[in-house]
Amino acid sequence: MNKAVNDGVWSGSWVAQRLGVELLGDPGLTDLLGLALRRNPKRAHLLVSNVLGKHVPQSPSVVYGHGFTLGRRVRELLGTQESRRAVVLGYAETATGLGHAVADGIALAPYLHSTRRPVPGVATAGGFEESHSHATSHLLLPENPALLSGEGPLVLVDDEFSTGNTVLNTIRDLHARYPRRRYVVVALVDMRSAADAGRLDEFAAEIGARVDLVAAASGTVSLPTGVLEKGQELVARYESESAGSGSRPSAAPSRLVAQFPAPLKDKAAAAAPDASAETTPSIETTPSPNPLGARGTARPTPTDPHPKNNRVTQVDIRWPKNLPDGGRHGFTPGHRIRLETALPAMAARLAAALPEDAHRVHILGFEELMYAPLRLARELEQIVDAGVTYSTTTRSPVLAVDDPGYAIRTRLTFPAHDTPADGPGDRYAYNIAGAGFDAVVAVIDGTADTPELHAPDGLLARLAEHTPHVVLAMIPSYVPERPAMLPDPLRGPAFSSYAPDEVGWLLQDLSDVTLEAPTEEREEAIQSGGAHYAESLPVEYQPSEQYQQLFHTALDEAADRLALAVGAVTELVLAERSPHPVLVSLARAGTPVGVLMRRWAQHRHGLDLPHYAVSIVRGRGIDANALRWLAAHHDPADVVFVDGWTGKGAITRELTEAIREFEESDGITGFDPEIAVLADPGSCVRTYGTREDFLIPSACLNSTVSGLISRTVLRSDLVGPHDFHGAKFYRELAGADVSVDFLDAVAARFPEVSDAVTVLAKELLAADRTPTWEGWAAVERISEEYGIHDVNLVKPGVGETTRVLLRRVPWKILARAGAGADLDHVRLLAEQRGVPVEEVAELPYTCVGLIHPKYTRGATGADGRAVAV
Repeated sequence: MNKAVNDGVWSGSWVAQRLGVELLGDPGLTDLLGLALRRNPKRAHLLVSNVLGKHVPQSPSVVYGHGFTLGRRVRELLGTQESRRAVVLGYAETATGLGHAVADGIALAPYLHSTRRPVPGVATAGGFEESHSHATSHLLLPENPALLSGEGPLVLVDDEFSTGNTVLNTIRDLHARYPRRRYVVVALVDMRSAADAGRLDEFAAEIGARVDLVAAASGTVSLPTGVLEKGQELVARYESESAGSGSRPSAAPSRLVAQFPAPLKDKAAAAAPDASAETTPSIETTPSPNPLGARGTARPTPTDPHPKNNRVTQVDIRWPKNLPDGGRHGFTPGHRIRLETALPAMAARLAAALPEDAHRVHILGFEELMYAPLRLARELEQIVDAGVTYSTTTRSPVLAVDDPGYAIRTRLTFPAHDTPADGPGDRYAYNIAGAGFDAVVAVIDGTADTPELHAPDGLLARLAEHTPHVVLAMIPSYVPERPAMLPDPLRGPAFSSYAPDEVGWLLQDLSDVTLEAPTEEREEAIQSGGAHYAESLPVEYQPSEQYQQLFHTALDEAADRLALAVGAVTELVLAERSPHPVLVSLARAGTPVGVLMRRWAQHRHGLDLPHYAVSIVRGRGIDANALRWLAAHHDPADVVFVDGWTGKGAITRELTEAIREFEESDGITGFDPEIAVLADPGSCVRTYGTREDFLIPSACLNSTVSGLISRTVLRSDLVGPHDFHGAKFYRELAGADVSVDFLDAVAARFPEVSDAVTVLAKELLAADRTPTWEGWAAVERISEEYGIHDVNLVKPGVGETTRVLLRRVPWKILARAGAGADLDHVRLLAEQRGVPVEEVAELPYTCVGLIHPKYTRGATGADGRAVAV
């Protein structure tokens, strides 16, 4: 068995001998791990990592190297392309630095870590429980929610993988909100028992995703019967003896110096100062030295090495403005480049604050703030002659036993100094007392620079009892700033061909960005998981002369029916939802309908209703910034979401879930998620003009009937956390634009259908309009009958079928037997694209479009694998 300490004693032997605990596995396992005890009703023993940089002082190069190497292994596993789409998630508090180092090893992926510190004004994007921990609740607070909503691999990093409960809880929570096809679990050690080993594969099969595991070493912990009770008794006895003897838990003999892994540049240790001396440190702000100067230049005045006169030196390392201090709100590859550039100068300032004769220097991070102190320590290690080690403070209470075979030799206890959400309490620094450090550099964030830090019993005072020099470096706490005001809506003619009073677009203009991709290329990427449909745009279909004539014929024939449905649904809204509604169309199919409803309210009631268009994306939700804008300018209770039609009801469900999440994150309530539509053939809503599946001519075309606006775009490199979703204005298609023609043709029929609207609205108000969701059931049945097994590839109704033919790779069209002119344009498009139309006797919709399942270019057949010769 390899030993993890210099004198050949394994730092887990004390616990192993008394409790019968054994580590079994890889030969190097005991080099990585020691053992300690803690007062915890769920688990008595604690695996103490020698290379994590939490409890045991270690060379920062060793700590960073382990995480970075794991990241390189993940990149090799995923490949460069998938690594670019990945997101790395680390666990608070122990693995925040490790996860960040893994992200550095991958190099292409952004990083986020969970946190136990709520941040006012920052919305919670998720959370999970760590069942065995003393502090269980983890929050996810990304500045950019797209970090969690992407479809690339999610890499989850923890220091140890023991039962798998934490990882499963995380994936379960996130997969329900943001499903992915692949997860990678990364840990320094995989210590699952035989019983737990298969759970990960079973869970992966359950959610239909791939889950890989990458670890530096693996093994198991052998626990005898009754170990929890024996451990608790042992902890109670030793704590009682310590209290009875009156000894302070921080006291330790100077021989402790020899018991830790030696730093790469270790020199002879200086004698430890008198631990019994009482001190009250003072703060001395040091002028910033020459950032690039050599050691010995621009130094602060030397401090008195005697503890009774100890002074704490504070140094400004000049952390770059607006650079996140860690991954609590996200840390991108671009942030890493900025940090790498600034590190040499910051380390030089830190070096200049150290005593010239220091042989052993320790960098002490703060709870979740592990990565920034680690990088500073590693940089410092390269430029000073002293041996440099690194560790951090922690919330975790662990028994300290002064024995070479025990991993936690000494414990400093001090009050929490960051106003934690769980209230005041003790915090700890392990293996610092008695270690013979000539200087300890405490690196904290701005939130933790409180009176408790500087108090007589605070961290700085406790450190000063055990080292002649304490240096304080403060890194500003990064808090995402929400803009004071979101931009005003875009309006025509600058954006869209609609008149400015017809609609305001709560979108950003991406007209200058190339986003279009060939239909076949997009389909393959979407179905393979390589891209989300909202990350690109289909090439705009330009109709033939024959097809344009079909549109005009259909519009002429359907105008009365459209006007009747517009009037009826608007009357329902005015009667049941609000006498002064704010119409909010779901861009883009809902926008022409919203304009027509606004025109009806003006024609029939003289009302001038506000009308906006917002983006909603399947799998990503509604634009939360658009909701914030609406809430700031209108009463949410007056907002009525508008769309053209329902198919199976996927967007209806998406909106309901998105509004629920928005209420939780922002605390803004009152939005009613029920959509008002012209046609509800899927029986998904209560507010509609008809439940017939008929042709709404605006479905026949794309942007040329929707104000020349593209479908909406949501891509993390284009849409930031404080931006509206994007869209393009196709100004170049003005010659083919029929958007206003469509509106005028329908509105011209309002006077003719006025009496009929009155009758129909009265009938609808008296009817039972409870949704039956029969459309969803029909889609599920069709999906199975045709061997597709994915409801997202089944598009019911005339409108959705048309979209399939215009934007996706259609496999076949199902048409109700006897369907007439409503399907003329569908038959023409199907003929042009070589898609078969199959008549079905008992179809609940007029037609259903089936997207090619498991599409790859050149593939045919339901399985997507047979290739036509």
